[in-house]
Amino acid sequence: MTFVVALVIAVGLVGIVVPVLPGVLLVWGALLVWAVSIGTSTSWIVFSLCSVLLAAGAVVKFTVPGRRLKNSGVPNSTLFVGGALGVVGFFVVPVVGLFLGFVLGVYLAEHRRLGAAQAWPSSVGALKAVGLSMLIELLSAVAATVVWIVGVFLV
Repeated sequence: MTFVVALVIAVGLVGIVVPVLPGVLLVWGALLVWAVSIGTSTSWIVFSLCSVLLAAGAVVKFTVPGRRLKNSGVPNSTLFVGGALGVVGFFVVPVVGLFLGFVLGVYLAEHRRLGAAQAWPSSVGALKAVGLSMLIELLSAVAATVVWIVGVFLV
């Protein structure tokens, strides 16, 4: 059972970097299955700690990059266009379409708003925000995985 949970967690970690699968949900779900199958108070404490780490990562993932974009002058309407094209891109170009669509949407919205010369810096800022968001999500999932590994040895 532990091997299968570890495999699903590994797939979830890859799913964070390559957004084909819902990475954090896979990690959390695998941890839940592990806690239920083990059924000890230690397994539930480990699961709770992992859940807190994953939830904190989700909150930080959305607040920090968004704040950085707003501080750089990118308005919400630009982020909305980027998000909309990101969703379209996800279905049009598998694996990388979400990123390509988001950056293209930000570029097009900023090109319309500011002109070609100023659109590129906003797009670079959006790309950095996407990278930071992925890094935060990955770090929280890796931290949860480390807590789970310690929990496996404690149970």
